[in-house]
Amino acid sequence: MKADRLNAYRIMWVLVFFDLPTETKKERKIYADFRKKLLADGFSMFQFSIYLRHCASMENADVHIKRVKKSLPEKGHVGILTITDKQFGMMEIYFGPKLAELPNIPQQLELF
Repeated sequence: MKADRLNAYRIMWVLVFFDLPTETKKERKIYADFRKKLLADGFSMFQFSIYLRHCASMENADVHIKRVKKSLPEKGHVGILTITDKQFGMMEIYFGPKLAELPNIPQQLELF
């Protein structure tokens, strides 16, 4: 049973991509509130408008996806992508021309 919980095809990553308007003071507040809700739910910034969260299972990922959907702003575009830990591990990340070395999962988010 424990091996099933640690399976790289069962562990999930949820990525939230968003492009929200920020031209007015009200729009900037909506943007900031949406971002703060992501952070409060355990998401970490990957890039300025891309946040990600590690989840132990698809069932756990569904809980966080529902929370994101509840906080969707009226304007702008938001995308939610769920991938397995195995797929996430195949991502190549570069800082300038150098390939970044990614540590193990528990420390991985510290990189970002």
